[in-house]
Amino acid sequence: MEDSKAIVLFSGGQDSTACLAWALERFAHVETIGFDYRQRHRVELDVRPQVLAAIRQEFPHWDGKLGEDRVIDIAVLGQVSDTALTQDVEIAMLANGLPNTFVPGRNLLFMIFAAAVAYRRGAQHIVTGVCETDYSGYPDCRDDTMKAMQLALNLGMDQRFVVHTPLMWIDKAETWLMAHNLGGKALVDLILDKTHTCYHGNRTEHHEWGWGCGNCPSCELRANGYFKFKSEFVA
Repeated sequence: MEDSKAIVLFSGGQDSTACLAWALERFAHVETIGFDYRQRHRVELDVRPQVLAAIRQEFPHWDGKLGEDRVIDIAVLGQVSDTALTQDVEIAMLANGLPNTFVPGRNLLFMIFAAAVAYRRGAQHIVTGVCETDYSGYPDCRDDTMKAMQLALNLGMDQRFVVHTPLMWIDKAETWLMAHNLGGKALVDLILDKTHTCYHGNRTEHHEWGWGCGNCPSCELRANGYFKFKSEFVA
């Protein structure tokens, strides 16, 4: 395993783009991995290459570090999930207190596939944008879950992977600030113009805070975080 190599779980959204920049600042070689589970917002898969191309162009000092990108087809996840992210249903809260945008096992499955690729590629580090500070209550985004996954992956593959969660204890405003600290206004503008985070996959409306419907929980989190970032951190 190479201590200088990392695999970043990269969806094409704000959080994973910030995490990609975080990894590019820390590791000599960074590869990206995305997942097609027939998600309702599959437009995120379309913007991924655009985001990567923009990073290469806007940040030439990162270009040489940015390696192979791959998208893994895990359609089976959509087949076994009955959620608002895999079915055309209204977003709502469930009796168990979780929103129906929660896809059971999604992040766990992502981590298994990312680790399998890291094993093959000899990468010790796995970077993911999960967070339990400013999130929708998904249990597979919690710090305890990620620590348990790191232990399970290391035992199951007999490796010493290190799972990094740069966003775990920061809110969306601080995620915007992290992006600004890593890449300045250029990276913030890139995230605003290129990435996609809306649950409805709306790519027709562009707001001050980026693309999206403006009404879903994901858009609301992103917008509120952006305006807080502007008011508290940007003079």
